[in-house]
Amino acid sequence: MTTAEAADTAGATAASAASSSGRDGRFVHNARTVYMVWYREIIRFLRSPARIVSGLAQPILFLVVLGAGLNPLVGDSSEGVTYQEFIFPGVLAMSVLFSSLFSAISIVWDREFGFLREMLVAPVSRTGLVLGKAAGGGTVAVMQGVILLVLAPFIGVSLDAFQVLGVFALLLLLAFALVAFGIVLASRMQRMESFQMVMALVVNPMLFLSGALFPLNDLPTWLAFLTRLNPATYGVDAIRRVMIPGAPAVTIFGWPVPIWLDVVIIFTMGVAMLAMSVRSFRKVD
Repeated sequence: MTTAEAADTAGATAASAASSSGRDGRFVHNARTVYMVWYREIIRFLRSPARIVSGLAQPILFLVVLGAGLNPLVGDSSEGVTYQEFIFPGVLAMSVLFSSLFSAISIVWDREFGFLREMLVAPVSRTGLVLGKAAGGGTVAVMQGVILLVLAPFIGVSLDAFQVLGVFALLLLLAFALVAFGIVLASRMQRMESFQMVMALVVNPMLFLSGALFPLNDLPTWLAFLTRLNPATYGVDAIRRVMIPGAPAVTIFGWPVPIWLDVVIIFTMGVAMLAMSVRSFRKVD
């Protein structure tokens, strides 16, 4: 090999190494951004006892008060479970729904106090910022769901280790999709009041049309159609069927939806919402 050839080879090797180092450096930088934003969301949650209590109070009220009050009227279902046992999976999903969507309020809060602008002008990837927000909000939502899961034995729901792992995975997936949806909405809001009004209009229909509090069979046609358009329906359906073997599946034109399709629908929604949130975040002023 001539000196020129050796120099060309060495130059190509160095360029390749520099390119690889640059890619590794960007990856580490973005990973650090995701971690720092995630860590900030966790700290904000742990330093807000009122948020923790309020996030658990409403699901527990639904489970204890509504469940105990309606149980004598509704009686046992065809699966041999009480009304409290029936709505328990829905209460878990409701806790994740509330916490996931309202976790995006931090974006509006940061915008009002100018911190969001500082984040956006920092030399970090906006995709990393969105992933950090989504990871932080999802972690908080799942933490609240896991706390409620401890109540299962007290209302007569017995779960084995595989069921607990399955429910945890489904809660994580549902939180991921709903947090991404919340970020899409929050990135377009300028004022805290506007975000709270929009959330009130979004959360309640998603909850009551998900089958969390009542079975989805034998509904009027128009109501059944709306419930099938609600992505939270498939999260509640999957969680309930993992916790209560033999629970009836959501049907589409009489066809029972398998659990794996529930997972695919939620995951597809999450990916789509995440892509939209990244795009919306890039347009934030």
